[in-house]
Formats: sequence, structure tokens, C-alpha cells
Amino acid sequence: MSASPRVVIIGAGIVGTNLADELATRGWTNITVVEQGPLELAGGSTSHAPGLVFQTNPSKTMTEFASYTVDKLLSLKNDGESCFNQVGGLELATTEARLQDLKRKLGYATSWGIEGRIIDPDECEKYYPLLNAGALADGRRILGGLYVPTDGLARAARAVQLLISRARQAGVTFLGSTAVTGIEQAGGKVTGVETADGVIQADIVVSCAGFWGRELGKLVGLKVPLLPLAHQYVKTTPLNELRGVNDLPNGASKPILRYQDRDLYFREHGNRIGIGSYAHKPMPVDMEQLPRVGAEEMSDHHMPSRLAFTLEDFAPAWEDCQDLLPALHATQINDGFNGIFSFTPDGGPLMGESPDVGGFFVAEAVWVTHSAGVARAMAELLIEGQSRTDLHGCELNRFEKVQTSDQYVSETSQQNFVEIYDILHPLQPKESPRDLRVSPFNARQKELGAFFLESAGWERPHWFEANRGLLNELPAEWQAPERDEWAAMFHSPISAAEAWKTRTAVGLYDMTPLKRLEVNGPGAQALLHRLSTGNIAKKPGAVTYCLLLADDGGIRSDVTVARLAEEQFQLGVNSNVDFDYLRVEARKQSAANPAQWVHVSDITGSTCCIGLWGPLAREVIGKVSGDDLTKDGLKYFRTKEISVGGIPVTAMRLSYVGELGWELYTTAEYGLKLWDLLFEAGQEHGIIAAGRGAFNSMRLEKGYRLWGTDMTSQHHPYESGLGFSIAKDKAGFVGYEALAARKEQPSTRALRCLTVDDGTSVVLGKEPVYVAGEAAGYVTSAAYGYSVRKPIAYAWLPATVSVGDSVEIEYFGNRIAATVTAEPLFDPGMERLRG
Repeated sequence: MSASPRVVIIGAGIVGTNLADELATRGWTNITVVEQGPLELAGGSTSHAPGLVFQTNPSKTMTEFASYTVDKLLSLKNDGESCFNQVGGLELATTEARLQDLKRKLGYATSWGIEGRIIDPDECEKYYPLLNAGALADGRRILGGLYVPTDGLARAARAVQLLISRARQAGVTFLGSTAVTGIEQAGGKVTGVETADGVIQADIVVSCAGFWGRELGKLVGLKVPLLPLAHQYVKTTPLNELRGVNDLPNGASKPILRYQDRDLYFREHGNRIGIGSYAHKPMPVDMEQLPRVGAEEMSDHHMPSRLAFTLEDFAPAWEDCQDLLPALHATQINDGFNGIFSFTPDGGPLMGESPDVGGFFVAEAVWVTHSAGVARAMAELLIEGQSRTDLHGCELNRFEKVQTSDQYVSETSQQNFVEIYDILHPLQPKESPRDLRVSPFNARQKELGAFFLESAGWERPHWFEANRGLLNELPAEWQAPERDEWAAMFHSPISAAEAWKTRTAVGLYDMTPLKRLEVNGPGAQALLHRLSTGNIAKKPGAVTYCLLLADDGGIRSDVTVARLAEEQFQLGVNSNVDFDYLRVEARKQSAANPAQWVHVSDITGSTCCIGLWGPLAREVIGKVSGDDLTKDGLKYFRTKEISVGGIPVTAMRLSYVGELGWELYTTAEYGLKLWDLLFEAGQEHGIIAAGRGAFNSMRLEKGYRLWGTDMTSQHHPYESGLGFSIAKDKAGFVGYEALAARKEQPSTRALRCLTVDDGTSVVLGKEPVYVAGEAAGYVTSAAYGYSVRKPIAYAWLPATVSVGDSVEIEYFGNRIAATVTAEPLFDPGMERLRG
């Protein structure tokens, strides 16, 4: 491909125009932007977006996107006026729960580098004098707020026009009033974009079509899991209190305002107030029923994305608005509409390339708040092959197949709309749909009183009520301190008993949700050798923990590779993104050299896995298997086929909890019988079924990293404490050259193990960490270490922070003293694992 390939961007809203600008800035100018509406007013979500930019988000990536968007819009000027009005942002609390939530949100802001502070009711009124300073209708009062001075209002429509102008000057072509009718393909790649005026030749096509993105995806057979939903927005009649205060028609001087306890937000429009409401029922939009608006008919009040206002849905919210801002009693609703936005099953944007049609990319479900940041990341992805911002939570292909069905997308996206301002715990599972994916052991787990959480559609036991009686036997030294109300949610003290039994007897863990791939063919070794950091060229029976790196040496994923036969490997990976990456690379290799063909398949649903771990694990399995599973019979990080009660099982000598034992794999039809055999055989040895609560505690005691939480593509192996996963004397793998260069350069940061000094305070993750009184890092994973009798947290900190140094973790506004500690905390000599 040439230095400047032919790129067609579909959609000239705030994302598409930003992307054209980002590409042109980097020297790619052979770009055509196609827009079905007139360029002056395209008629999509950008055209009616109110423009509020609250930067703080639990996601570091989303916060980075928002921060860059603010910076770019501030720099985008014409006649000395920028495209961002930095009036600040104020989020109100009228309940104690919300005030605590704002303190936690301030922690996110601090962790991600956003300035903010909690302010008292008097200061809230100072920033926003229109607020009700007395009691609200139900007796609540304003208790405080979160103020972020760099938040504000994006002038999105103005920004689009300035971006079009700047990109045109760089050589980008814009075609307005030009509908896309098809995508041409050849050899599994895009070759052009069909329009009524002919075909535009293309090497790369990027769909930035917003809520039309799902329809465009269908043109290449791609499911784009988004749902168009209508969201109500109104403007009031003029307020006397705002007369002469702001420029007309859309000037603003007061902070943008969130009243999340009533699902409302506010901004000024000159002497009027604009109000957005999420308090109404979800309103899915049938794209086939969407009104067709011609270019000549398009106006601010008449466009495809602006549907008729339904007053009855807004009426209750209007009363809440007048309650919060009493001056609104003297006004009426002057203008209202139901505006269309895109929602996804997890609330994140959709970014990346189709795994089946090369060169077809999407950047959809992106709000104005994150628009420029997303565009920059997409430009980096197109030009450099990867984004410098971690995208694992935004990847187009992150969803499992069942999660892309119309039913799942509709239900979960509507639920995200309902919960958009709710106070949600980090572990809080979806209420529905549930029981989509269950392991063969599910019936037994329910009999044992499993408390399930959900991930990727899987039901995953967190603890078992059947083990509650063990609390009466739990030795005093294993008893964990009581947690605060927030940390105690989705937690049970039963996890302590399950950890105790695993460390002293034996536990049975359901590892079925771990995504498993099978890689077969004469080119299997070559593929895995090229993509991974490990020594894959071992004899069958070897198991290797290694990494998949990006070209810049960042950690794309961590994987476990088991060689079952000369041309057969089984991989434990992290997500569907890994599956698509591997199968795309396999397809490329097979096409380039048919003699080295390789096939990658997802075997997760057709197989199951039990983790049998604990000092008595050998006694248990010895009762149902005659195979040699002694220390020498199956060594650590080795695998072999065994029989358990006549059931064919692949046993791998691995443990994520740091105890003797095996991961035991079989096909799904044998799963329930395997569980029953092991559970019965273990009764005399005190076997228990154990859940993720105990599992997570023990993996942190061993210092085992969790990809996507402890490290991402933004981190390289050496600073992450994973240098051991790089095979010695191995070269030529993806990311090798960049990693070699990084190894020679001192890192500025490191992933450190912290233990909490008071021995009782449990944090949950993403809290800021202070060094010498200054915010200097953030927590990744955290848990109470039942075996080591203290809370544990892993955190990214400056490399200058060493073992023994004192730090502080900020949790709900309070500083908790902690100490950097050598890792692993448990069994550093690996005697228990290798025994």
C-alpha cells in the first residue's frame, strides 16, 4: 500500500470530519468524505447535540478521549473564537449515596489527570445561582457537588465546518448530499464505495455514520452492535435572570450542570436553559420508519435525527427541573425534540476493522464528548497499525457472538440508557439477560447456592452459600475484617472460608468461561512463534505462558499455549478480540503460503474446564484416575491426556491461585459427570466448590496479572513485571524490535504491589495513589489477601518508587496509608506450586 492510500470516510459529523483532519495532519490526504446530508447541516446526531463535555469517566481511555477533545476544540479557532466554551462542569448530589459517588468520581479524575474538587452547597450556589438553596419537593437538599473547571461546551456544528475547511485546504475531498448504496469488495478487501454518482475507489473505508452505522455494516455483512435511541432535549422560554448575561442565541457562562439523582442535565442557551432528560422510558428507533428529509428541507428544526417531541414523557422531569431551578416556574418549554443517539451493550464506542472484510473500519457510537480523541486513535490505528491509547474496551470485536444479536443489543442498550446516571458498583452485573452462557456444572452450582456474577454472557460463581457453615470453623487468623458498605457489595465473608479451604485442603473452580482456542495445521507453530513472545517450538506436552505484543511492544494480550500434538495447540486467551486477531493472521498466513495453512477455532462453548487446586488435590484425583500425576508424572507447566473415571480429560499442570493442581479440560457432554466424580472423591478430603471472590484474592497474593486491568497495550512487559515471559534468544516476533529498544531505555513507571498499613481497608481499583503528597499513579487490581492477612493493591507508580516506600491510596476522599512490598506475597519460592 502506498504512503497515502485511498481512504473513504462515510459521515461528515463530528467524528468523520475530525478523522479526516487527523489523517490529513499526518500526511494522508487522498481522502474523500461522503455525507448523505448537506455538508452545512448533515442531519445526524452532531447536528442537534447539546455539546456538554464532562470529561471524567471510570474508563481511563474514555477520559483521555474527552481530554484530547477539549484540547483540540480549544485550539480550533476562527476569528479568535474557539470551538469550546470552558465554563466548567458541576455535578450535584442531593443524596448521601450520590455525594459518595462524586467522591469516587473525583478519584477517577485524579487518577486520569483531570483537575477537580468536591464543593459544599454554598459553593454550588455560588457557581450556579439559579439553584434551589432550600429544601427540594421531597425534602432532599443539595449536599455538595463535583466541580471540574476544564469541562464545558463543545460547539460541535461550528467545529465540523472549521474541520471541513481545514481538511479541504490540506487536499481532502468532501461530497455532500451523496448517499452510500454499497461497498465494493474483491479478495476479502474493500475496493470502493458505491454512490448514485458512481464508485469511489478505496483501499480503506471508515464508517463514521453514527446511528446509521448498523445499516452500513450490513453492506459488508458486519454486525455493528448499536441501537439508535431517542433522548429528550428542550429549551425554555427566556429567563429574566439571564437577560443580558450571555450572548445570544447559545452563549453560556455558568457551568454545565448534572442533576443525576433525577436523570437530568442543563446548559445555558443565551437567556434560555437547555435541559436533557434520561428520565423517560427508552425509545428505540426503527430505522426503516425514520423520516426521509431532503437536503432542501433540512433545517435546525427539521432533520432525520430530530424526532417529534413527546411532552407526556417529559412532564415529570419538567417538575423536577422547576424544583431544582425555581426560576423555571416563570418559563415554559419553548422548543423540544426527541434526538437520536447511539447506545451499545456496554456503553462504549465501537472502533476497529472488520475481521472478515479487510480495510473496512468503523468508528461508531461516539459522542461529541469523545469525538476528537476517538478520531486521533483511529488515525493512529490506520497509519501506524495501532492506537497509542488502549482500545480494549472500545474494540468493535470485543463482544461474543450472542452479544451481537439484535435481541441482546436492544435489551442491553436500553438498559444502559436507563442506568446512564445510576450509581453502579464495579462488580454490578446485568439483571437481564441472564443465563445466556452456563457451564455444564451450572445445575450443581445452583444446588450449592452459588451467587453468580456475569461476564461476556457467562454465569460465574462468586461464592457458594453451601460454604457458609465453614465460617463457624474458620480459624481466627483467616477471618477478614468487616468492609465498608461499598466494598461489601457483591462480596461475602464466605470467600475467606473458600480461600482457607483451597489453601489447606482442596477447591473446585469452574474455569469454563476462560476463552479457549484451538490452532491446527502445518503452519500452527509458525503462526504462534511469530505472534507470541514465548518459545512455542517445544515438544508436545509443553505449556507456555507468553504475550501477544503490538508493533510498539505494548501488551496486546497474555495467553497460555499448550502444545497437544505436532500440529495442534490449545490456547487460553482473554477475549473475542484475541480470537479475531489470531484468525485474521492465520488467514493471511494461509493465503501467503498454502503449505503453511493454519486454522483457528473457538472451542470455548464445546468444552469445559475445572480447576482442581489445593494441597490435597493429588489425593482427590488419585481416587478417580489411575494416571501418573505425581510431581514427575506431570511436571509444572506440562500437559497430557488422562482418564478420570473413564472420561477423557486434558490435564494441564497450571494454577492461577498458587496451589498444587491442574486445569482439567473435557468436552461439554462429559462436564457434569466430571464435576460429580471429583466432588464425590473429594468429600473425605474436605473438598469445596469455590468462587471468584477467593480466586481473585489468591491470584493477587501470587502477583498474577490480569490483562485489561493490570496491564494493557499501553504497557510493555518489563515495566509490567512480565519480562520473564519473553523467551531468551528469541527474535522476529511481532513487537520484537520495539521491545528490544524499550529494554535499553529506563522505564518511567512500574506496576507495584502495595499492602495497606492498617490491615483492614479494602479498595476496589482505579483509586489515585499519592507519593509524597502528590497524585502519582493509580490502583489496578485490589483485594483482601486472606492468606497474608492484609489488603493488597497493585498500582502503576513512578519507577523511582521502591520496595519499602510509603504511599497513600485515596478512597472516597480519605487517604489510606500503604507500603510498596516485594512480590509475590505468597509462596515466593514456588514450593507449593511445584510440589
